Amino acid sequence: MTLKQDPQSDYFSQSFPYSIMVSGATGFIGSRLVSSLSSKGYTVTGLTRKKLDNTSNVKYVQADVFDKDQLCQAMTGIEVAFYLLHSMEGNKEQWQEFASRERIQAQNFLHAATMAGVKRIIYLGGLVNDSLDLSPHMRSRKEVGEILASGSIPVTEFRASLIIGAQGGSYAMLRYLVERLRVMVCPSWVKSLAQPIAVDDVIFYLVESLTKNETVGQIFEIGGPDKITYEELMRIYAAYLNKNLFVLQIPFLTTRLSSYWVDLITPVKASLARPLIDSLVHDTVVTDDKITKIIPLKLKSVRESIDIATKEMKSSPPKSELKEEKTGFKINQRVIQISLFALAIIGTSYYWLDDRPEVYQPLWLLGSFVWYVTIFMSILFIRNKTRLGYFIAGILSWITLAFWLFDNSYVVFETSLIAAQPNEMMTLRNFIGILIASIAVVSSHNLFHKVIDYQYKGRPL
Repeated sequence: MTLKQDPQSDYFSQSFPYSIMVSGATGFIGSRLVSSLSSKGYTVTGLTRKKLDNTSNVKYVQADVFDKDQLCQAMTGIEVAFYLLHSMEGNKEQWQEFASRERIQAQNFLHAATMAGVKRIIYLGGLVNDSLDLSPHMRSRKEVGEILASGSIPVTEFRASLIIGAQGGSYAMLRYLVERLRVMVCPSWVKSLAQPIAVDDVIFYLVESLTKNETVGQIFEIGGPDKITYEELMRIYAAYLNKNLFVLQIPFLTTRLSSYWVDLITPVKASLARPLIDSLVHDTVVTDDKITKIIPLKLKSVRESIDIATKEMKSSPPKSELKEEKTGFKINQRVIQISLFALAIIGTSYYWLDDRPEVYQPLWLLGSFVWYVTIFMSILFIRNKTRLGYFIAGILSWITLAFWLFDNSYVVFETSLIAAQPNEMMTLRNFIGILIASIAVVSSHNLFHKVIDYQYKGRPL
């Protein structure tokens, strides 16, 4: 290798500038790794899908990993390559094909690395138990490592448990679930054991592996000092926030349903939430800690990791491009809450303005009770800016709109469909309610589809 070892230490110096490549250089792990390597004096080549300006000690090259020619050209002169590519995000069709996409990425990367004469590949995968029936996501992570190791290039593979760090999907999912819900409805996977590890510790292992010949061609399991269940992890974060958390476990709640729930409660899309949840179905604990003898490190506890990630998120929230809208998010947010409150006020008129006896029948009273509870729940979720709140508000608004239209049907059809014909005051009340319900429908629709544009992996509105 052209990375030479200083005889007085384990430190390696580069013989050729930019001969270390970090793929996925703008991602959660990649951006931190690039920063750490450059701060140590390495000159780094960052592989990205977008054209970026070079910075101090970092040269960015643009290439599509699905284009072999582009990838081969980008890897010219590279001798050590960090493989940090994933295909978990995207639309539904892309997510369903993520395993085949990751397989193609790994095969193309190995081919380009071989053509470029790369001397070493360092890969960050997921902690798996080879004896278990793995989830599609974890099976794909393991297969990627096998593909990279199938060639003539020595591969160092790190298999990490759940990684906690600002901008990380796992941290965002944890943070938003605990912050927004005091009562948590969870499936059985919350009892699975994990060894959460701080992202800074992961980066330390990756960087230090450059300087340790003992890591070449080896597989290492990495995790933090705490072996805990995901439920315990949520409770630790709740305690960090000085919140009480009640967890209700439902065995039949599948990972697919769980991912949709996460999608409705947090900014983490279902396409990303599902593989994250899949990885929690089985225990992910370190069974071989040999890396701790090669690279000694005082690992951060779960609480320390959460504290660091939370403070970093507050001080340096991730940048995101907000799309221009005809009506602003904050305006829609205010309109939907006012509309729901107005609907609740209008609904009370059935019991002080309406002279029809039907409104006091048990079925009608039950419907009113459910209606008010639903309004309260939707406002609660809306105040926390969750898609679930906008979804509930939208359904409620449509039902209310239809109900009051039917109640006023006699105006057009001369026949009352719901109860006896309302008086003139109630008829006017219905028309006002129809207008407000229509506004609520439009606002809830806008907010449901646009809230993701305003939140990015934990960034508050």
